[in-house]
This record gives sequence, C-alpha cells and structure tokens, in this order.
Amino acid sequence: MAWPVQFLFRGLRTVGLVLLYYVFSIGITFYNKWLMKGFHYPLFMTLVHLAIIFCLSTVTRRAMQCWTGKPRIILSWDDYLRKVAPTALATALDIGLSNWSFLFITISLYTMTKSSAVLFILFFSLVFKLEEPNPFLILVVLLIASGLFMFTFESTQFNMEGFIMVLLASFIGGIRWTLTQVLMQKAELGLQNPIDAMYHLQPLMFIGLFPLFLYNEALSLSASEKLFRVTELSPLLYSLMTLSVGGALAFGLGFSEFLLVSRTSSLTLSISGIFKEVCTLLLAASLMGDRMSKLNWLGFAVCLCGISLHVGLKAFYSKNKTPSVRQLGSKSSELQLPLLRQNGEKCEDSAADDFNDEEEEQEICLH
Repeated sequence: MAWPVQFLFRGLRTVGLVLLYYVFSIGITFYNKWLMKGFHYPLFMTLVHLAIIFCLSTVTRRAMQCWTGKPRIILSWDDYLRKVAPTALATALDIGLSNWSFLFITISLYTMTKSSAVLFILFFSLVFKLEEPNPFLILVVLLIASGLFMFTFESTQFNMEGFIMVLLASFIGGIRWTLTQVLMQKAELGLQNPIDAMYHLQPLMFIGLFPLFLYNEALSLSASEKLFRVTELSPLLYSLMTLSVGGALAFGLGFSEFLLVSRTSSLTLSISGIFKEVCTLLLAASLMGDRMSKLNWLGFAVCLCGISLHVGLKAFYSKNKTPSVRQLGSKSSELQLPLLRQNGEKCEDSAADDFNDEEEEQEICLH
C-alpha cells in the first residue's frame, strides 16, 4: 500500500503546485490589465514591482541563510556589471513593454502575441549554441508564426501600437531568457537558485528602466492626483496598496515557478504553461469580454500545436543529451526550500524517488 499512497501524494503535490503557479501567473495578468484601466503609468508600476520583489527576495535569502546556516552568494562588482547587467536590462525592457501594452490591447491579444516569444528564444538559443539545429524546429516556427497571423487577422479588437509593443517585448524576451539560462548555468557565479538571481537582477533592472520612466511618465505622474497631488490620504493609500499587491503577485509568480520546477521538473512547468494560455483566453473571453472569431481560435490552436511540439522535442532530446556543467533542477540541498523539507529518515524514500524523476530532466525548458 506504500507505493499507491506515495504516488497519490506526489500527484496531489504536483496538482497543488501547478494550481499555485496558475493563481499567480493568470492573476497578475488580469490584475495588471485591471489596474491599467485607472492607473495609466505602467513603467512606474513596474518600478514599484521591482522594488517589492527585491525586498521580498532579500527577506527570503535571509530566511534561507538562517535555516541552512550557509551564507548566500554575493557577486563581485566586476561579475555583477559585466555578466548580470545584460540580463537585467533585457528583463526590465521585456516586463516594462509588456505592462505598457496593457494600455492598448486586450488580454487575449497580449497572451497570443506573447506566445511568439518561443520563436525568439529558439533563434537566440541557436545563436548562443544552447540549442542544437533540428529540422523539426522549422515546423515549430511555421506553426507558431501561422497561428499568430490567423489570430490577429481581421481581429475586431486589434491595436497596432500595443501589438508592436508586445512583439518587441517578445523579441527582447527571447534575449532575456537565453541570457538567463546562460547566467544560471554558470557554476562559478552561483546563481542557479532563482531567489539569488532575482535578488541580484532587480537593482539593475530598476536602474535600466528608470530613464525610460523619466522620459515618458515622470512629468505627467508628478502632476497626477493619483500619487503626488493627492488632497486626501485615502486615495494615496489605495494607490500604494494596489501597486503593492501587484508586486507581491510578481514575486509569487517567480517563486511558484521555482517551486514547480524544483519539486517536479521543468517539463511540468512547460506543459502547465500551455494549458495556462488556454485558461487565460477562456477567462478573458468570459470575464473581460474579449471577442474572438473562429479563425482567431483556430490560429490559437495552431500556435499551441507549435509550442507543444517544441516542448515535446525538448523532452525527447534532453533524455539523450549529456548533462550540462550546471543542472537547473533541484538536486543540490540548498535549492530545496525549508518549508518543503521533511523530517529525518521519513523522507528518504520519497526524496530518492524525486531525485530519480528530476534526473530525467537535464535542463530547463524556457517557455
């Protein structure tokens, strides 16, 4: 009876972690869209989110250090500026442009266009030689590109300005995730733990996005009654509270992704991401009133087929690939979160089974 109980426990745990990931991922998408209806300063909102993520990651690092008794990694200024800065700048522009686009486009168009990031990730993975050339990749590109074309063709809620913003964010996102993979796979940096990576990225992301905020929003925000020209305390507190909730959701998204990958596998995260897109579009149609024709839905289905093929190819080829220098799974003890650890001898069998499952995944499938 031990095996069925253990299998059931692991299944329930995986479902719970996937649902937690869905809550934060879908939640922050709808929350940011809702917030942009009354607060038209997406870059300032992003800066506030970055500051909150930095504070929460600092607290989390301190808690992990107290639990393990080991000091957390702190990079030298030379490594920090030369190796982390490019990733931080790409990440800041990706997130900033994505949030900015919510002023112009619907959630459905945003979700679909953001899916094209897989194309750019593939391109830059080939450029940086993180991905081996494969003829099936041509089919992946054709499916995603044709699906995106069908989804945007004769769309009744299409906005060119917002679409270009998201497409540019997807392009920069391809650079971002490729550089992130390179950054986290460098053993000498010691940033394989995403909490440490978030801690080091946020300050440079803030600095990189701040000039764009000054150019585009600073003057109008200083004259706005949302923050700096408030006549009563309650509107100011309301604005700060809504911005803080978004920052907490942004940190929770990164944290839930880490939980899902560390306790299951990156393949689980990639597959969950596919179904998350479906859930997001269905919710956008029912809750936000997004209108999509049959051709748009067909384009979405074709795009999902391309993404699914990409995930399947990654899973197939990763089994036949020799391990990289630095695995991105949760095989090291410091990547196991304190709250998820079991006591003493009771967890030896389940830990061994988790280790065997994670050995099947050689590298993270960035989606």
